[in-house]
Formats: sequence, C-alpha cells, structure tokens
Amino acid sequence: MTSALGPEQRPEDNDVLAYSRGGPTVLRILLGAQLRRLRIARGISREEAGHAIRASHAKISRLELGRVGFKARDVADLLTLYGVTDPGERGTFVALADQANAPGWWHKFSDLLPTWFELYVGLEEAASMIRTYEIQFLPALVQTEDYAREILKLSHANADAQEIDRRIALRMTRQKRMTGPDGPRLWALVDEAALRRPLGGRAIMRAQVDRLLELIEIPTVTVQVIPFGHGGHAAAGGPFTILRFAEPELPDVVYMEQLTSALYLDKREETDPYMRVMDRLCVEAATASESRRFLTALREEI
Repeated sequence: MTSALGPEQRPEDNDVLAYSRGGPTVLRILLGAQLRRLRIARGISREEAGHAIRASHAKISRLELGRVGFKARDVADLLTLYGVTDPGERGTFVALADQANAPGWWHKFSDLLPTWFELYVGLEEAASMIRTYEIQFLPALVQTEDYAREILKLSHANADAQEIDRRIALRMTRQKRMTGPDGPRLWALVDEAALRRPLGGRAIMRAQVDRLLELIEIPTVTVQVIPFGHGGHAAAGGPFTILRFAEPELPDVVYMEQLTSALYLDKREETDPYMRVMDRLCVEAATASESRRFLTALREEI
C-alpha cells in the first residue's frame, strides 16, 4: 500500500477539521498535491490517471493544482490506481474531497466574481501572511467603505447602486478576517501617490487616513509608506501581492491583477524574484514609525 503522507502527517479526522479552516480552495490544493505525490510515487503518467477516471490528462493537471472540484468516484478510482487500499485512509481522502467541494462564504457573490478572482479570494482567505504593494490606490484590505465605493464606481462604471453595494459588502467581508483572532499577518506597502490621489473629496480621504492610523495599531498589521522623496525603488514593474500559507505543502503565491484577468505564480524560480523585490521595498520604504508620522502629518494637510 502506498501512503499519501508519512505516519506523522497522515490527515486523521481532527486534521480534516483543522484543514477546513483554510476554506475549500486550500483543501482542493492540498488534496490535489497529495494525489500528485501518489501518482508520481507509482510512476503513473497523467494520461494513465486520466484514463482511469474517464478524463483527459489536462483534467488530472487541473485536479492536482486544485483548480477544479473533486468527484468522490474520481478520488476513489485514483486511490485504487495508486495502490491506496486502507479503508481508513481512503475515507479520509473522500472526506477531504467532500469538504473541498463545499462552497466558500464568497459563493453568494459568485455572480460578481470572475473565475480568476474567485481563486484569489479563496487563497486570501487561507493565507497566514499577505504582503502587498500598491501604487495607484490603497490595497482593498485597508480601504474604508466610502473610499472603496469611489474606486468601484471607476472600475465598474456601468454597475447600478445595488451592484456597487454588493461589491463593497464583498470587500468588507474580506477585511473582517484581517482583524479577527485567527487573521493573517498583513503587510501593506503603499506608494505616496496612492495617498495623494484624491478620491471622493477631503472627508473621504481624511477618513481613509484615519483608518490606516487605526490599522497600524493592530499588532498583526504593518503599513509602510514609500515617499516621493525616496526617488525610484525596486518595484518598477507595478503592484503585486504575495500570499504565504501555514501549511508547508502549499507554496507561496504571487498574484498580479490585470484588467480582465490575473497572473498567479507559484514556482520557486518565479516567486523568488518577487520576494527579493518585496524585501527591498520594506528596506527602502519609511519605517513603520516614520510611516505613522507621515500619515499623521498628511491627515492635517487634507
């Protein structure tokens, strides 16, 4: 019998419940990664695995990347192909598949979420650390409702008031986890340009700066400003976000949003350059205490 995990790592019932805190997106990725390890250990090709579940090698690739849901029958057939015969272990995999197929809280906003962004919301929900750099606007996770409304009216000019309200509700729900007891470490680097760009008038911008000053008092939140006076800096290529996860099986993910799609990088050789740039930005930016003083002074200017 081939085991997906070592004895100390095998996902027993309690671990299945613990994994569920990460949401269905992470469960799919974890399950897909375990199935991939089993397949490779047996020397089985994606084509052979696809044939076993009456599908293509491309579907096996999507399953192993956690990009699609799992059918219980497919999981059972793959486990048989990979030599996993222990009823308890097979039951654990099926339980993971069931939980991975459960809709996340964001499912009720599915009509607003393109597929490429729905994946990001699921990853963000599960991340243990979020490092983000922005230049045009403040990051979504630190925006006030009024500031978010001004941005959404720009990016969704044809949306009616009800749709804008729902998009704001989605954004505010994403923020709630940031300040919750099991929230991630949030590290936001913001170019001064985003703070100087007026959106919606002085009252909205003043309230937004107040929000930043509140957030930086939270131990798990760091806000650093990159002032104009520092000249050029490492992130010449534009904004990006790095997501890190508590589960060692999950690689870091670099996310870059585009106009109608997004780019996800998770291979070490692809993510390492962004890690280095983010580290350099943290050194080049104003320190946390300097950023607090900058925001306090900016608050008086507005």
